Amino acid sequence: MEISKAEISSAAAASATTPKTSSAPAALELRGAEILVKALQAEDVKFIWGYPGGAVLHIYDAFYKQDTIQHVLVRHEQAAVHAADGYARATGDVGVALVTSGPGVTNAVTGIATAYMDSIPMVIITGQVPTAAIGLDAFQECDTVGITRPIVKHNFLVKDARDIADVMKKAFHIARTGRPGPVVVDIPKDVSFKMVPYHGYPKTVEMRSYNPVRKGHGGQIRKALQLLLTAKRPYIYTGGGVLLSNASTELRALVDMLGYPVTNTLMGLGAYPASDRKFLGMLGMHGTIEANNAMQNCDVLLAVGARFDDRVIGNPKHFAQNERKIIHIDIDPSSISKRVKVDIPIVGDVKDVLTEMLSMIRENPLRPDADALGAWWSTIEEWRARDCLRFDMGKGDVIKPQHVLQTLWGMTKDTETYITSDVGQHQMWAAQYYRFDEPRRWINSGGLGTMGVGIPYAMGIKLAKPDAEVFCVTGEGSVQMCIQELSTCLQYNTPIKIVSLNNRYLGMVRQWQELDYEGRYSHSYMDALPNFVKLAEAYGHVGMLIEKPGDVEGALREARKLKDRTVFMDFRTDPTENVFPMVKAGMGITEMLLGSEEL
Repeated sequence: MEISKAEISSAAAASATTPKTSSAPAALELRGAEILVKALQAEDVKFIWGYPGGAVLHIYDAFYKQDTIQHVLVRHEQAAVHAADGYARATGDVGVALVTSGPGVTNAVTGIATAYMDSIPMVIITGQVPTAAIGLDAFQECDTVGITRPIVKHNFLVKDARDIADVMKKAFHIARTGRPGPVVVDIPKDVSFKMVPYHGYPKTVEMRSYNPVRKGHGGQIRKALQLLLTAKRPYIYTGGGVLLSNASTELRALVDMLGYPVTNTLMGLGAYPASDRKFLGMLGMHGTIEANNAMQNCDVLLAVGARFDDRVIGNPKHFAQNERKIIHIDIDPSSISKRVKVDIPIVGDVKDVLTEMLSMIRENPLRPDADALGAWWSTIEEWRARDCLRFDMGKGDVIKPQHVLQTLWGMTKDTETYITSDVGQHQMWAAQYYRFDEPRRWINSGGLGTMGVGIPYAMGIKLAKPDAEVFCVTGEGSVQMCIQELSTCLQYNTPIKIVSLNNRYLGMVRQWQELDYEGRYSHSYMDALPNFVKLAEAYGHVGMLIEKPGDVEGALREARKLKDRTVFMDFRTDPTENVFPMVKAGMGITEMLLGSEEL
């Protein structure tokens, strides 16, 4: 059959006006919530802690349809963020939490601020009312971006479902790079429901306004090295930045190569082994004599991933009385010379800077002055000989909290054990008497000092590290702030061990009232405590009451044997015991109270 010229021309005209079919596959049409889940899967998220509500129901529906990410239903949004935070601290991965709008967000604020103060990488996804209702005081509406702005590294309000993949890529990038921190992604309900084309998760991210420096300035590192190697009384002071940068190996190599004394802050414990003789203990408000005196009397101080905060150096004027040269390594330029003027600033990632410093030391023929270093160590050993962490066991009729921590350390020091703590006296005793030899094993709230974090932290860690032992060291005050999470522990089979040092007081408050307020114990006594053994049993766990010093070791051994059960150990401890050494507010770090005997 022949085709006429007219038919040919007609067909040509039709082909000119008809769109040509693309060889590329058509984009998937997905709801915003489904794109969010795909983004989390692309980021290799394994766990998410959350609590549902109206504004996030489309997101929860999307989670129902997948099986690669385990959602953990907590009993309070604060605990969702704390659990994700604990997971991030122990693993180094980005922790992820999901809460609804309004009270869901405001309940999460404490957790977000806790992570922000300690520079923990997190992404918190929050639900928001539909875009058309924003600003109209809709049910469960709050200004999430405004409320969280001071306590996040960055936050996003997603107004178009097509932006979700890009925003999530940026959120994870911001959270984990530079100085880590929490990022909030606020998603209105209609955005999570809207169907839009999905072109895949971005492989790379570019942000012109955000380019954190990783590599330190070579010239500055050389100047620092010259100062370090010619020091007569050197000291290495390290903080949480060493752990966040995973630079513990490099720090240990540096200290061992130089033979210098080293200290860790509360947030840096475990970066250098506490069992090593070169470690002088924690410094600061409840630090050791040798750590604080070395800080004040050194001639060259190398500060690594630390920020000279008030709990570390005490009164800045007192600290500045002794002349010393200070080298400060930190990824955040705003932290350098913020509280203490430094001589050689080095902006860069701690791991990268220490690696380069080690390389330069190996190539440099100069070595530390052995005689001067020997004299410095002799001075330090005189301070150390005072044994400032010695405590009196008394008549043996009441449990000393220090004894509980020492016993726990003796039992678990050779195992993979994680210690979380709440905030107060028990936190300081754990830091002083549990000698951390490995990084990321000590999980506590340092900057914000948040009571209630202990159990959620432990839950998050136990999911990440199911074969490890996880102990929560707490007090009868702190533990009640998130005690409802014992229910979560049962549902998700996270058998943690709770060591409650129960002295019937808000211990740190009582200690300050004793020392600064002439013993006026205003509202610090807990005179209506629950029966914690029965409470633990009501939640489906094991409860133990320990009242005699001779029963401490046996109780801990029994709890450890119950590997698949959460155990609440209610240790009735001496209500009069105080944390020493102690630097009172406004005093210098060498102006320490050492206890009633003053050693």
